[in-house]
Amino acid sequence: MKKVLLIEDDAHIKDLLEIHLSDLGCQLKMAQNGSMGYRMALTEALDLIILDIMLPDKDGIEICRDLRANNIDTPILMLTARSEEIDKILGLETGADDYLTKPFSVREFIARVKAIFRRVQMLNTPRDDNQIIRHGALIIDQAKRKVLRGGERIDLTPKEFDLLYLLASNPGKSYSRDRLLSIIWGYEFEGYEHTVNSHINRLRAKVEENLSDPEYILTTWGIGYRFNDEISEINPHENENKK
Repeated sequence: MKKVLLIEDDAHIKDLLEIHLSDLGCQLKMAQNGSMGYRMALTEALDLIILDIMLPDKDGIEICRDLRANNIDTPILMLTARSEEIDKILGLETGADDYLTKPFSVREFIARVKAIFRRVQMLNTPRDDNQIIRHGALIIDQAKRKVLRGGERIDLTPKEFDLLYLLASNPGKSYSRDRLLSIIWGYEFEGYEHTVNSHINRLRAKVEENLSDPEYILTTWGIGYRFNDEISEINPHENENKK
């Protein structure tokens, strides 16, 4: 049974989503203000957080940012009554996995929730062709979604890992921001490329020793980003026992 936390102060929406999440076989926990929801998200094992932006005492953007800063990688579906593009971009840049603008249809809500669960299941399914990528002091384990640098584990959000793994799996290949947005987020709307920039900056801050002279994630001027291919080595069938 999937455990879902709904952080929402609108009673009508809470009642509506509770019915349909129950129909999906989800166990629903609810919080009606930001502080309560944030504490629950920090301490409870969850499969999904549904997070309203406009909340009493602690808004959804702040909650999302703080959860990601504390290495909480639970998928977040953000709800917003605002239609401005900047709010959607902010939500994605702070680490939300998806968003819905109110009012939304129940059918669309269910489709988004199911899509998130499918992505998580796919990412967590062990693969026989586990690929471990080594690049200097950096080791990326696909099956365990684990990244080590110099033997020390680096905590990445799901999107940060997906970005790093995609780039490292294709060393030397340059990806535009639009292409990365389409592959990792599934969005193809003009203006959202800033989301990619923000995630690349945070990813570099975690994996690079010298941000002024990055070793792994390089900028291809006029195009986007690429993974350094000069000393990259990919071992498609290596496992941890060989380390």
